[in-house]
Amino acid sequence: MASTGHNVAFPFKRSSTAGERGRGIVNMATTAQLFEEPFDADEYIERLAWRTPGGGSKGGAEAFDPKRLLDEFKCHIEELKQLDEKIQRKVEKLEHQCHREAKEFAHKVQDLQRSNQVAFQHFQELDEHISYVATKVCHLGDQLEGVNTPRQRAVEAQRLMTYFNEFLDGDLRSDVFHNPDKIKEAADIIQKLHLIAQELPFDRFADVKAKIASKYHDLERQLIQEFTAAQRRGEIGRMREVAAVLLHFKGYAHCVDVYIKQCQEGAYVRNDVFEDTAALCQRVNKQVGEVFSSPETVMAKLIQNIFENKLQAHVREKLDETRHSDVEQYLKNLYDLYTRTTALATKLTEFNLGSDKHTFLSKLIKNIFSSYLESYINMEREYLRSRGAMILQRYYDSKNHQKRSIGSGSIQELKERIRQRTNLSLGPSIDTHGETFLSPELVVNLLQETRHAFERCHKLSDPSDLPKNAFSIFLLLVEHLCVEHIDYALEIGLAAIPSSDAKNANLYFLDVVQQANSIFHLFDKQFNDQLMPLISSSPKLAECLHKKKEVIEQMEVKLDTGIDRTLSCMVGQMKHILTEQKKTDFRPEDENNVMIQYTTACSKVCGYVSKQVEHVRKSMDGKNVDTVLAELGVRFHRLIHEHLQQFSYSSMGGMLAICDVAEYRRCAKDFRVPLVLQLFDTLHSLCNLLVVAPDNLKQVCSGEQLTNLDRNLLHAFVQLRVDYRSARLGRHFS
Repeated sequence: MASTGHNVAFPFKRSSTAGERGRGIVNMATTAQLFEEPFDADEYIERLAWRTPGGGSKGGAEAFDPKRLLDEFKCHIEELKQLDEKIQRKVEKLEHQCHREAKEFAHKVQDLQRSNQVAFQHFQELDEHISYVATKVCHLGDQLEGVNTPRQRAVEAQRLMTYFNEFLDGDLRSDVFHNPDKIKEAADIIQKLHLIAQELPFDRFADVKAKIASKYHDLERQLIQEFTAAQRRGEIGRMREVAAVLLHFKGYAHCVDVYIKQCQEGAYVRNDVFEDTAALCQRVNKQVGEVFSSPETVMAKLIQNIFENKLQAHVREKLDETRHSDVEQYLKNLYDLYTRTTALATKLTEFNLGSDKHTFLSKLIKNIFSSYLESYINMEREYLRSRGAMILQRYYDSKNHQKRSIGSGSIQELKERIRQRTNLSLGPSIDTHGETFLSPELVVNLLQETRHAFERCHKLSDPSDLPKNAFSIFLLLVEHLCVEHIDYALEIGLAAIPSSDAKNANLYFLDVVQQANSIFHLFDKQFNDQLMPLISSSPKLAECLHKKKEVIEQMEVKLDTGIDRTLSCMVGQMKHILTEQKKTDFRPEDENNVMIQYTTACSKVCGYVSKQVEHVRKSMDGKNVDTVLAELGVRFHRLIHEHLQQFSYSSMGGMLAICDVAEYRRCAKDFRVPLVLQLFDTLHSLCNLLVVAPDNLKQVCSGEQLTNLDRNLLHAFVQLRVDYRSARLGRHFS
């Protein structure tokens, strides 16, 4: 038989005789090992063939005998059939046994369910019976209590009557009144006798009532002394016992007062009363809970005592000594003390002080600071007013400057309107020697004072008055910073601007503009950072925004006026430089010996313009740079355009004029304004009309740069040529 390719290891040797081989096969067929999982039929047949004599391959020890192998297979098949029948009978037997046991188990489960149902019924009956018995017991207990309570009361009354008789006779014989160890029991008796004595008529029992009251107060005093001694010894348990006894006495409040007073002894050893208070409350809080039955009441009373005595005295001492002598220090102390007091109150909220501890602490703080907070805003305004005036005066004194009186009312408004429309300098021009009268240091000082004022206002103002108070502080800032400083500097700067025809004028107004912008940025930042959070949700917001807008508009008017007059002065200075231009510059006597370059006047003008452009860039920011440079560029172009029309040009002079305009155009590039560059490009094209051949004149006028210009303007430029009449150039424009 061919090999199947499986490598199977056999644990036994082949039988040497036919009988041994037969027994081996039977044993192998009947053993359960042949059917162990996993079962492989091919491997099973292979093993059976190997164990059959003559069943192996022809190359084995014995010759291959197919007949013997077939007989062995048939025999083995019969054995397997018998084994199958045997196993099948065993399976049927087991199945029958399983069915029988299943029925028996089902009967047992049914019996158990019936037993459980019976047990549940018995349990219900037992529960009902227990409930019935419990009801009877409770009823019996109520009856017994109804009988026992009057009996106990009668016994207690008899006992109290016995003690009362001792007081009535004046002879306290009972040991309870003399034994210190029974002070708790004595206190209970005296407290009850004292209540009874209050109901007795005074005329008949005056003597005994006095004796009971005397004993009551004496015992109360002893208990308080005992409590105090226990507190000093640190005996928490004894303190708790005595406090529980005193709870029913009138002197219980005095006991609490003694405790509060004693626990503060030695607590304030540092200079910081707030830190000492926080540490004291933290230490006492745990002890109070162990000693008193209502610790929240005792803790609240302790805090109230501290606020009304220690803190109030500390605040009064700190504030009263500076209230009239040093307002600045007074406001700083008030802010610091109020801030630290509220911070302390926040820490104290972690303790149990009752149901409404926040309101309780707020009232304590109000009681301390109410008299100071009522007058706070008036003192704040007065301080800011005097402080701001002092800062301003100190600055002007450092400059040896006497503030000029700035006009107001209708006359000043009329001057402003005339100045804006005519660009005239009304009033004498003053020389500031380059001083802008704007001080960054002064501004920082004013803003710093105002920032502190806003912080104090936020902390010390009542929430309902906060927007109003913040607005009043803002008005003072506007008065000192915007009106008294910036606006005054603008007025001085305007007055210092020379007339447009002044020679060699020094223009400092742009420096004023630069510093005014920087200062106003700081002002605007404080407005947004400090003021807005205080008024953002109140009607005062609209008033503040309106006031700010009003201030900005007033300053913008003066800035625009000053810039406009400054530009006029720049143009006037250019005009003065151009007066150096000679008529022979554009009509040279010897045209064959002329160096083609821009003229001296042009060079000076371009140098001056470049400096002024750089000055504008340093003084302005944002879009203002382009706006001012555009206006300066337009005026510069207009001046050059008008200047060129004052001369007549030869052919060589026209070339020189073109060189000048080319230099002007190069200078115009520094403006970085497209409009200005376009204007000078057009002017350069116009100058080409001065040199172009007469026959090409019409073609040049139709060029891209000149085709959209007015014909009269082109004609005016052509008329500047010296050959205008001789060459009959006017016919090109007829």
